[in-house]
Amino acid sequence: MKIDRLIAAAAFVAAVALSPTFAQTRPAAPQPTPATNVAVPDTKIALIYSEAFLDPKTGIARFSVILNNLNREFQPRQTEITQLTQKAQQLTDDIEKTRSVADPKTLQLKMDQLEAMKKDLQRKGEDAQAAFNKRRGDLFQPLQDDIGKALEVYAKAHNINVIIDGSQVPVVYAADSIDITRAFINDFNNKFPATASAATP
Repeated sequence: MKIDRLIAAAAFVAAVALSPTFAQTRPAAPQPTPATNVAVPDTKIALIYSEAFLDPKTGIARFSVILNNLNREFQPRQTEITQLTQKAQQLTDDIEKTRSVADPKTLQLKMDQLEAMKKDLQRKGEDAQAAFNKRRGDLFQPLQDDIGKALEVYAKAHNINVIIDGSQVPVVYAADSIDITRAFINDFNNKFPATASAATP
């Protein structure tokens, strides 16, 4: 089992991209009017890369704080699983080295011990992963909601009609001038400093 930054980061990007606030549904198309001269709306489109939110140095500061707290909370379980894995490997090596010379009863006892150790390792790993996933969701949901709301506020304040997430949608070409990633991250970090959510779980 692997509990690491990559798992949390990938899940967070997917959660942000799929959240109802972040990915607004398209409103129903208006009914055509009989007027001959229909004004074309002035649409301002912006591009953002939500993947950049996760950068521990230049991304959204609250993400790094929450992730560090999460990893610290589960470090004891990770250490226990690592130690158990090492013991299982040592016992496996011992069985293989002494298989041809060991007493059959002694060898069988070691093999039974190894089997029990593997089952215990699997159970502890599954339990830890399930607990990690639940805790991660509990911790990141408020941040996900805040980012979605902040994006909406930012868009309205800058007269942006559409924000496309380049981390989720392939972009063939986009001018640098419409990339608001850095500006939004700076704005979010100023309004929602990491210290506001730095409480240790």
